Amino acid sequence: MNKTVNQKAWFLVLPVLVLVAFSAVIPLMTVVNYSVQDTFGNNAFFWAGLDWFDEMVHSDRLHAALGRQVLFSAIILAIEVPLGIFIALNMPKKGFWSSVTLVLMALPLLIPWNVVGTIWQIFGRVDIGLLGRALSALGIDYNYTNDPLDAWATVIVMDVWHWTSLVALLCYAGLQSIPQAYYQAARIDQATRWKVFRYIELPKMSGVLLIAVLLRFMDSFMIYTEPFVVTGGGPGNATTFLSIDLVKMAVGQFDLGPAAAFSIMYFLVILLVSWVFYTVMTNFDKEEGL
Repeated sequence: MNKTVNQKAWFLVLPVLVLVAFSAVIPLMTVVNYSVQDTFGNNAFFWAGLDWFDEMVHSDRLHAALGRQVLFSAIILAIEVPLGIFIALNMPKKGFWSSVTLVLMALPLLIPWNVVGTIWQIFGRVDIGLLGRALSALGIDYNYTNDPLDAWATVIVMDVWHWTSLVALLCYAGLQSIPQAYYQAARIDQATRWKVFRYIELPKMSGVLLIAVLLRFMDSFMIYTEPFVVTGGGPGNATTFLSIDLVKMAVGQFDLGPAAAFSIMYFLVILLVSWVFYTVMTNFDKEEGL
């Protein structure tokens, strides 16, 4: 007997699809339109073809910003993923302190990005900031507005403080899904702590780690608000990442054609690297399951 399928639920989804199409597809088409045209004002556009893309591919400015962006994302992943796993492994698994720890870990994630930047901008100031004053009192010459190394250290520590909680909470959720029978079997076999982590906990966390790595890569590769508020991309161009350079090009210089081509290339790079991450890690999971 054939059952009649009720398709009326699509009417509830349709407004969301229309909203997404209006807020995402139309702006994307506008950017594509600008990327292949040039204008001299008065709303007059001229066909430029792939000239802007060719200019961006050979732009030393773009190459420098890309190098800084890749380095920043690599450092962030190298710090936050192991640190998040370590925190998750040492968080209480049940009871009152488990709830307290979860709330404390979630607090940094609730703070808006611009507020995080403002907090660390004040926190690192040598005249009134707790961090800046403390380092100066210890005899450390710290000034994130003048020293590129200090600016990089401030932006990295700020991002680690803000987003390590995300990795830790995802890993904690993966650990909570492990049955106690696995640990009991490991105790019977007298497995070491490292072997328990390597053969029980890490495989069970692989799925959430994939999500954590993808989220942190995409977010770190598109980071804008926090470093812009703290350093403004300086000193010089030391912390001018791709997103900051794109905004300067589009808003500051009003070079709409190059900026549009830049943004499309930016999007494709993020899409490509995310796809590579996903493919490599899912294949690794399949090999582990064999």
